[in-house]
Amino acid sequence: MHAVVMESLEEYLAGTLEPADTRRIEEHLNNCPTCRQETREMREVSFLFGSLRSEENLQPSPGFYGRVMETAGAARPAPSLATLFGFDLIFARRLAFASLLTFAVLGSYLISRETAYAGAPSPEAVLAQQDSPAFDSAPAPDNMLVTLTAYEH
Repeated sequence: MHAVVMESLEEYLAGTLEPADTRRIEEHLNNCPTCRQETREMREVSFLFGSLRSEENLQPSPGFYGRVMETAGAARPAPSLATLFGFDLIFARRLAFASLLTFAVLGSYLISRETAYAGAPSPEAVLAQQDSPAFDSAPAPDNMLVTLTAYEH
């Protein structure tokens, strides 16, 4: 029975229940202290909310809506990082794409021209190292590795 009362308690307090349902809830409230306490607390909350209502009728001054619309129409959007530098989003994307494309073209040119520079010692330099006393003191597999890598190019 508690669930039925709790479900229809709001309608009971508002006075919108059928007379038969109202009598049945009142009978239950006479016998159940828990539901009676809940009803009392809901009436107090309803009274407190009712006391928050303002009795005066607030009307805006004449021309208020016109001034609001005029102010809203004249308002400028808040500045963002893009507007700070004068960029719009489409221009910024195009600028970034053009920068990346330029970087890729220049990078590929530099990489293709890099092979023109000698990176390894010439065969004459390797032969000159073989005649040095430090070459003989190194282990033989290392000497062979140096010789083979120098002649690879």
